[in-house]
Amino acid sequence: MGIDVIFKIAGIGIVTAVINNILEKSDKKEIATLVTLAALVIVLSLVVNMLGDFFGTLKAMFNLY
Repeated sequence: MGIDVIFKIAGIGIVTAVINNILEKSDKKEIATLVTLAALVIVLSLVVNMLGDFFGTLKAMFNLY
C-alpha cells in the first residue's frame, strides 16, 4: 500500500470525468449521474478496505484483541 492507491483513485476520477463529460454532451445526464455514483462507490470501497487494513495493523501493533 503506497502511492499506487493514490494513482488508482486519481485514474478512476479522470476516467469518470471524461465519461461524464461525454455523456452530458450527448444529453444523457441521468446516465452520467449513474456513472459518477458508480465511481464514488468504487472509490469508497477502496477507502473502506484501506481503513480495515489500517485498523488491523493497529490492532496487531498494540496487541489488542
